[in-house]
Amino acid sequence: MAEKGASRRTLRRLWSLPRRRRGAVGHSRPDEIMHQDIVPLCAADIQDQLKKRFAYLSGGRGQDGSPVITFPDYPAFSEIPDKEFQNVMTYLTGIPSLQDAGIGFILVIDRRRDKWTSVKASVLRIAASFPANLQLVLVLRPTGFFQRTLSDIAFKFNRDDFKMKVPVIMLSSVPDLHGYIDKSQLTEDLGGTLDYCHSRWLCQRTAIESFAVMVKQTAQMLQSFGTELAETELPNDVQSTSSVLCAHTEKKDKAKEDLRLALKEGHSILESLREPQAEGPEPGVNQDQLDNQATVQRLLAQLNETEAAFDEFWAKHQQKLEQCLQLRHFEQGFREVKAVLDTVSQKIAAFTDIGNSLAHVEHLLRDLDSFEERSSVAVERARALSLDGEQLIENKHYAVDSIHPKCQELRHLCDQFSAEITRRRGLLSKSLELHRRLETSMKWCDEGIYLLASQPVDKCQSQDGAEAALQEIEKFLETGTENKIQELSAIYKEYESILNQDLMEHVRKVFQKQASMEEVFHRRQASLKKLAARQTRPVQPVAPRPEALAKSPCPSPGIRRGSENSSSEGALRRGPYRRAKSEMSESRQSRGSAGEEEESLAILRRHVMSELLDTERAYVEELLCVLEGYAAEMDNPLMAHLLSTGLHNKKDVLFGNMEEIYHFHNRIFLRELENYTDCPELVGRCFLERMEDFQIYEKYCQNKPRSESLWRQCSDCAFFQECQRKLDHKLSLDSYLLKPVQRITKYQLLLKEMLKYSKNCEGAEDLQEALSSILGILKAVNDSMHLIAITGYDGNLGDLGKLLMQGSFSVWTDHKRGHTKVKELARFKPMQRHLFLHEKAVLFCKKREENGEGYEKAPSYSYKQSLNMAAVGITENVKGDAKKFEIWYNAREEVYIVQAPTPEIKAAWVNEIRKVLTSQLQACREASQHRALEQSHSLPLPAPTSTSPSRGNSRNIKKLEERKTDPLSLEGYSSSAPLSKPPEKGKGWSKTSHSLEAPEDDGGWSSAEEQINSSDAEEDGGVGPKKLVPGKYTVVADHEKGGPDALIVRSGDVVELVQEGDEGLW
Repeated sequence: MAEKGASRRTLRRLWSLPRRRRGAVGHSRPDEIMHQDIVPLCAADIQDQLKKRFAYLSGGRGQDGSPVITFPDYPAFSEIPDKEFQNVMTYLTGIPSLQDAGIGFILVIDRRRDKWTSVKASVLRIAASFPANLQLVLVLRPTGFFQRTLSDIAFKFNRDDFKMKVPVIMLSSVPDLHGYIDKSQLTEDLGGTLDYCHSRWLCQRTAIESFAVMVKQTAQMLQSFGTELAETELPNDVQSTSSVLCAHTEKKDKAKEDLRLALKEGHSILESLREPQAEGPEPGVNQDQLDNQATVQRLLAQLNETEAAFDEFWAKHQQKLEQCLQLRHFEQGFREVKAVLDTVSQKIAAFTDIGNSLAHVEHLLRDLDSFEERSSVAVERARALSLDGEQLIENKHYAVDSIHPKCQELRHLCDQFSAEITRRRGLLSKSLELHRRLETSMKWCDEGIYLLASQPVDKCQSQDGAEAALQEIEKFLETGTENKIQELSAIYKEYESILNQDLMEHVRKVFQKQASMEEVFHRRQASLKKLAARQTRPVQPVAPRPEALAKSPCPSPGIRRGSENSSSEGALRRGPYRRAKSEMSESRQSRGSAGEEEESLAILRRHVMSELLDTERAYVEELLCVLEGYAAEMDNPLMAHLLSTGLHNKKDVLFGNMEEIYHFHNRIFLRELENYTDCPELVGRCFLERMEDFQIYEKYCQNKPRSESLWRQCSDCAFFQECQRKLDHKLSLDSYLLKPVQRITKYQLLLKEMLKYSKNCEGAEDLQEALSSILGILKAVNDSMHLIAITGYDGNLGDLGKLLMQGSFSVWTDHKRGHTKVKELARFKPMQRHLFLHEKAVLFCKKREENGEGYEKAPSYSYKQSLNMAAVGITENVKGDAKKFEIWYNAREEVYIVQAPTPEIKAAWVNEIRKVLTSQLQACREASQHRALEQSHSLPLPAPTSTSPSRGNSRNIKKLEERKTDPLSLEGYSSSAPLSKPPEKGKGWSKTSHSLEAPEDDGGWSSAEEQINSSDAEEDGGVGPKKLVPGKYTVVADHEKGGPDALIVRSGDVVELVQEGDEGLW
C-alpha cells in the first residue's frame, strides 16, 4: 500500500504540471483547455462556415490593444443562418487571450458597396448576437451619394434602434478608418499593410487546435496508464511478474511513441507559424500569430515536462517491477534450493551407518564423497543465491525485510551441511581406523593360526624341533605389539563416538579371538619349552659283568651275592616304573597334541566362517552398488539423455533378477549366516534350510546370454561411463554382472574348506549334504543353460520332468524296421547327438556350431527325436567297446547304440537311466501289488509230484543276474493278463507278469508294459519259449498253496534257481 501511495503522489505531481501552463485555445476558459467542462468549438467543426469569410480575425489591434474583427463586404450577409453566425462569432471572440478580450473588441464593418438597409440590418444583427465585450464599432458606410446621404440621415434618426453601449462610428472612407486604427493593423482590402491570408489562417488554426487535442489526449492517456501502473498489484510468481513487466513495457513504449509523434507535430506547426516571420520584417507579424506561436510553444513545453515526469515515474515503476522480478526469482530459487537442501539434510541424517567391515567402511566413505559431490551443486547454488540476495540488499531493494532472513537461512543450511559432512567423515574415518586395527589383529591371528597349523607335531617331539618351533612362536609373538589390540577398555574409550552394539560385539569377538589365539600360543609355547628343556635319561645301574666280579676285591662271596641280588631287584623294580611313567608321558603328549590339533581346526573353521561372512557382506554391498548406481539411474530423468535407444525399457534384460537375489541375501541369508558365527561347523544347516531359495540363480544364469548380448551392443554408451565415474569403479558393469555367477560357485569352495576342518564335528553330515546340494544346483544351472538352447521342440519341456543329465555322444541306429542297406549304413556312420535325459523322456538333439563371444558362444541344439522312458530299455554293455551302451525302444524295434566320451560318463548315464527305470518299476509295483496278491495262485512253484509249472508259466519269472559291483534288486509286479510272446534268450528282461525277480547283471533294463528284452548277444532265431537261466530271484508274491511237498515262499524271499526241467519244473 505504501508503494501504491507513493505512485499516486508521483502521478498527482505529474498531472499538476500541465494545469499551471495552458494556452488560450478555447472559448470560455482558454487556460484550461484540457480540463474545461464546456466543449469548445474548433475550427474543424465550423470549417465550412469559416470559409465563407463573412467575418474574420485578422490579428490587428487597436491603439489600446483591442482585437479587431473585420466584417468584409459580403452581399449574402443577411442570408447567413443565425446558428452559423453565432458559431463564427463565438469562435472568433474565443481566440484572443483573456487579457486582450477583456479590453473589448473593435468591429470594422465594411459596407461600402452595400445599401443602408443592409448596413442597418448588419449592425442590428451584430449588436444582438455579439458574444463578447465591444469597445468600438466602425462602419464604412456605402460610397454611393444617395446611400451615403440616406445612411447619414437614417443613422441620426435611428441611433436608438442599435441599442449599443459602445459608440458606432460611421466612416465615409478608408482614410477615416486609419484615424482610428493604424494601417499596420489593417488588411490590404482596408488600405492596411497587415499580411493576412484567410485560408492560411484557417489551416493554422485547425493544426493548432488539432495539436492541442493531441496534447490533451496524450496527457489523458498517460494519466490513465499511470493510474493503471500505480494500481497494479505486484504478482507473486516469476512468470506473472515477467508478463506484467513485458505488458507494461509495451504500453510504455506505445505511450512514448505517441509522445514522440505529438512533439513532432508540434514542432512542425511551430515551424509553419514562423515561416512568415522569416520571410518578412518584424512588423509583418501580427499579435495573433505571435499568440499562436506562444500557444504551440507552451504545448510543446507541457509535452516535454509531461514526458520527463512520465519518464521519472516509469523509471521508478520499472525499477519496482524489476526488483519484484528479482525478488520472485530469488524466492523461487530459495524454495527450490531449500527443498533440495532439506532432502540432502534428510539423506545425510539417515546416513548413520558406520560400517561393519573395512570394505564396508571404505564403500561408505566413497558413498559419502559421491554424495558430497552430488550435493555440492545444490550447496554452491545456495551460496550463490545468498550472495545474490546480499547484492539485492546492497542495491536498496524494497523487500530487504524479506530477503535478509532467507539469506541467513541459506548460509545456515550450507554451513550445517558442511559441518554434518565433516562430522560424518570424521566418524567414518574413526570407523575406518578401528576396522583397520581389527583387520590387522584378525590378520595377525590368522597368521598365527597358520603358523601353528604348519608346525608338524612329530618334528616338535625332538629337542631341536621344539626349540625351532619355540623360536618361531616367540618371534611371532613379538610382532603382536604392533598388530594386536592391547586393552579392550582403551579401545572402547578411544572409539566411544562410533561404537554401537554390533560394533562393540565385533570388537569383543576380535579381542576374544586374539586372546584365544594367544592362549593357544602360550600353551604351545609351554609345551615346546618342556620338550626343549627335557634332559637325557640318567644312566641306569646294572649288574657288573663276571669279569669285573672276578677282579673285584670284595671280601666275601656272600656280600657279593647280596649286592648282586639287590642290584637286580632294584633294577627290576625301577624298570616297570620308568616304563609306566614314559607311557603316561607319551599318552599325555598325544592327548595334548590331539587337543591342540582340534583347537587348530576350530580356529581354521572360524577363519573359513569369517571369510564366508566377509565375502557375503562384500557381495551384498556390490549388488546394492550395482542396483543403485546403474539400475536405478536408468529410471532417473536427469540421466535419460545419456541412454542409447537400445537400452530403453531393457533394464530387466540387462540386470535379470539381480534385485531378487540382493533382497534374498541382504534380508535373509546374510542374517542367518551371522547366527552361526560361534558354531561355524553347523553352517551347513543354514544352506540346507535355504537351498530352495538358491533356485533364483538358475533364472539369473538363464538370462545371462541376453544380458551379455545387450551389454556388448551398448557397452560404449555414455550412460555406463558416467555411472562408472560416479561410483568410482575401476571395473566396468559387465564385471559386476558376473558377480552372482561367481558367488554361487564360491559357496561350494567354502563348504569344502569347512568340511575339511569339520570331519569329526556334529555338523559334518549337514556340510556334506549342503555341498552336494550346492553342486546339484550348479549342475542344474549348467543343464538349464543347455536346455534353453533347444530349438524345434513343439511341446513343453517342463512336461518332461526334471532334467537329470545332458551330454554329447556318438550314436548309431540299428532298427528292425527299414531296409537292410540302411541298417548296415547306420551301423558304420555314427551321428553326433546331444542327449537330454529327463524323468519322462530322453531327447536326441543335434548340436549347432558356436558363434559369437562370451555367452553368445553357448551352442544351440536342434531337436531331432525323443523316446518315452515308459517304453525304453537299456543294455549296459556292448561287446567290443567299454564306452558303449544301448538304448532301445518298443521291444528293440528301435535300437540306439550310444558311445560316451569316457567309461565314467557311460557308467553315470547307465546308472541314472537305471534309476529312472527302477522308479517307474516301483511305481507300477505299488499300483498293481493288490492284483499280484489276488492272483498269487497262478504262480506255479517247483513241487515234487503234484505241481508242475508249464514252460509258459516259467515266463512269469524275471531273470536278473546278480551284479558284481553294484547289486540292485528290482521288484516286478503280477498281471492277470496272459502273455502272448515268450521272452527272448539273453540277459535282458522286460517288466511283464513275473512273480520272482533277480538282481540285475550287466544286462538290459526296461520298464515297458509290453514284453521287451535287451541282449549283448545276437538275437536267437527261434520263436518258442526259452528256459530260465540258473540264478537268484526275488519273490514278489506269497505262495502257500500246493501239495504237502510244495515249496512255500513269501514276498521278499530270495531263491536260487538251480535248473529248469524240460517240463518247466524248477
